[in-house]
Amino acid sequence: MEHRRFGTMGKTVSSLGLGGMSFADFYGATTQADSFAVMEAALELGVDHIDTSNIYGMGRSETAIGAFIKAYGSNPFAIATKAGITSDPQTGARCYDNSDAHLRLQLEGSLRRLGVEQVDLFYIHRRDAWRPIEEVMQTLVDLKAEGKIGGFGFSEIAPASLRRACAVAPVDAVQNEYSLATRLPELGMVQECARQGTAFVAFSPVGRGMLTDSPPIGERISGNSFLSVNPRFVGKNHADNMAMTDGFRRLAAQMGMSASGLAIAWVLAQGQHILAIPGTRSVQHLHELARGAGRVLSAEELAQIETVLPVGWAAGDRYSEGQNFGPERFC
Repeated sequence: MEHRRFGTMGKTVSSLGLGGMSFADFYGATTQADSFAVMEAALELGVDHIDTSNIYGMGRSETAIGAFIKAYGSNPFAIATKAGITSDPQTGARCYDNSDAHLRLQLEGSLRRLGVEQVDLFYIHRRDAWRPIEEVMQTLVDLKAEGKIGGFGFSEIAPASLRRACAVAPVDAVQNEYSLATRLPELGMVQECARQGTAFVAFSPVGRGMLTDSPPIGERISGNSFLSVNPRFVGKNHADNMAMTDGFRRLAAQMGMSASGLAIAWVLAQGQHILAIPGTRSVQHLHELARGAGRVLSAEELAQIETVLPVGWAAGDRYSEGQNFGPERFC
């Protein structure tokens, strides 16, 4: 497994990481035994970077990772977690809190669930637009100086916000959605990360399952609270997207790869500062993803992919209006 630099920390991690959202029933029911099996397979494949959050299953993902670490006997992963998303105590509506007090409280909970004294990377899960990013950076710098985090980053921010943050201190990583289905980061964020020496961590690199050999259909969509209202998975948009990605699946088969493996290979080919963190509940699927991470695509193969799935091919927004509350919109 290839290793790539994790921002400015002087640390390297596997180019393929493991997204922990799948440990919390986000895309379907799972068990702790299933999660353990995936983590065991990840280590066997050389995957040593795991990404989670305090809100994945309201702590369930972190708890599963912590239980695995305890059973393993030591921590074999570079762990990234996140905080900053919360709920209004009066209305219950989602909101964002990047205050020093909130981030410290949430980090302590994450460390407790994970059973570690330090996480390698601590992300601001969503930026609180009403709080200066410079103030948030000071909290992160302080937490690093105190030894509670090894480094820090932001999720779903804009290039201009990254520049402001880096004027205070180097930012190790930015985590935004990036795949053949979602190429918005190419309009500035991928480039800004490269300029700042910041790792770009691509979440949902297989298009929330769309870029796989078994894409979500039927009950897998209707029974999922996220996909059932996501514009790309409903009505004619979904039908059109399935028709487009059928060509991608055929191309992957011609190349001797799974569709998900080819999707990962494409993401990692977009820059040496890019990492991918797909989530999965399946050991078999993880093996497909790992094979993709090990595949170096030729210029001809990259051109073939662009022909089958040209930029802008996906029908429907990546988020509904409700889902799009929080990410910074920069284009």
